[in-house]
Amino acid sequence: MKRLQWITLCMVLTMGTSCQKLKQTSKKSELHNPPKETYVLVHSAWLGGWQWDQVAKTLKAAGHTVLTPDLPGHGNDKTSPAQITMDDYVETLTTLLEHQDKPVILVGHSFNGITVSRVAELRPNKVKKLVFLTAFLLPNGGSFFGAVQGVEGSKAVENFFLSDDKTYALVKDEEIQNAFAHDISKDAFEGAKPYIVPEPAASLSYELEITDENFGKIPKYYIECTEDRAIPIEVQRAMYKGNVKKSYALNSSHTPNFSQPEKLAALLLEIQNAE
Repeated sequence: MKRLQWITLCMVLTMGTSCQKLKQTSKKSELHNPPKETYVLVHSAWLGGWQWDQVAKTLKAAGHTVLTPDLPGHGNDKTSPAQITMDDYVETLTTLLEHQDKPVILVGHSFNGITVSRVAELRPNKVKKLVFLTAFLLPNGGSFFGAVQGVEGSKAVENFFLSDDKTYALVKDEEIQNAFAHDISKDAFEGAKPYIVPEPAASLSYELEITDENFGKIPKYYIECTEDRAIPIEVQRAMYKGNVKKSYALNSSHTPNFSQPEKLAALLLEIQNAE
């Protein structure tokens, strides 16, 4: 009887040790072969999903799924800016998330930090992590127009204007590269310029609606751009301080997706594994 008990005890201990080793091996495997994610990369105002082409290429090469939707009125979507509101942006993205079989890493650039915040509020179970790329990270009730009120040192704000009928916004042509992409060549910027579109004005006045229960529970990360002439670094830091799990820095203009796409992609891959 005692011999049987001893054999049983040995078997239990051996199984326990084997299970522990299996768990350790599994953890090591996850570190060296992290699970594949779905990244949803949301473009800035005035641009489109095309802005992410080089970043997406690197993420896909690492085995991840990458979605770069055009919001209404941008990229291949030719909806008139006069017909577009924030609700249209949000519906585009929530519909996209509903078709994903697992939570995504949702990235918002610039103005569309506001948009992804609202989307995360409405679909918190579809968002694994929220990333703000030199983006507006605002509290409940915040808006683009409110956030830029009184901001100094922004070439984008200084040269911003509304159309005569107040339906769309642009930045003065002679200052647009200086505001957003001073660290790429003029030839490269001129190649992208035909794809810059008017930004619907209605979305810029939208007042954000978020709660601690939904938006508040999603892990947030911020990528600051220290040479940004559109959203000055002091403004970026004031928005994200105390509101994110971790921040990262790029020594770039407002558009590192053009000037430093590989470095930006590397940070997005790093965030995948961040606590």
